[in-house]
Amino acid sequence: MSSSPRSSTPTLVESLRRQVVPVLAWILLALVLRWAVLEPRWIPSGSMLPALQLQDRVLVEKLRARLNRPLPIGTVVVFHPPAALLAVGYDPNAALIKRVVAQAGDEVEVRDGVLWRNGTKAEIDWSAEPMDYELGVLTVPQEHLLVLGDNRNASLDSHLWGPLPQRALIGTAVLRYWPLNRFGWLRISTMGHPPSAADELG
Repeated sequence: MSSSPRSSTPTLVESLRRQVVPVLAWILLALVLRWAVLEPRWIPSGSMLPALQLQDRVLVEKLRARLNRPLPIGTVVVFHPPAALLAVGYDPNAALIKRVVAQAGDEVEVRDGVLWRNGTKAEIDWSAEPMDYELGVLTVPQEHLLVLGDNRNASLDSHLWGPLPQRALIGTAVLRYWPLNRFGWLRISTMGHPPSAADELG
């Protein structure tokens, strides 16, 4: 006995379900990924010049921060404003971006325009130019990082407000996806201003 035309034709509800359910599943997956794994961000300031330009778009990987994984020196991190910035009116939902230059337990200072770490000039410090400020010797506390902008002389960073609590981390910047002519992974570059000689300061 053959089926009737009505029974062999999908109902409107079934047709909608087949179209809508996959879309909803993709939306849910995208939301989960954005919350837990990857998040797009844009660069609002020049504090990371020349590595990151104003209006660059980057992807921020969030798993290492969530799992409290160690972050190597040189990692570019995105974080919520620390307490010192919240106290002067920063939006707690804002996001800042800087580079890790010292880990918990490291002894750090800035002297003669150069970053010193554990009594030795940092071989690579990623600074755009010699620093025009001094930072007295400090030891980075446990569960904290010292973070500086690559554009050291125009960056609101740890040299002003102190070490960053790791709980403030959002994630690590891993990929620049815009503009397309600078598309690429944000690996820990070996480029940076080398320790300067005294006659280089002026």
